[in-house]
Amino acid sequence: MSEQRKSVRAPISPDEQQRNRKREGLLLSRGRLTQQLQAASNPRHREMLEQAIAELDRQLLSFE
Repeated sequence: MSEQRKSVRAPISPDEQQRNRKREGLLLSRGRLTQQLQAASNPRHREMLEQAIAELDRQLLSFE
């Protein structure tokens, strides 16, 4: 019989929890903007969405 091992995680600090929530929020926003970009036909609107996505990507880089 093999012994099952549980993954034991260290407790996450409140700062780390906040950081994780911020990252998840940025990822959700990026997904929504990407969907809007796929549906957008107005060049100015597309440009605005592309700039917003680039800004979110820049912010997400700080989490890596």
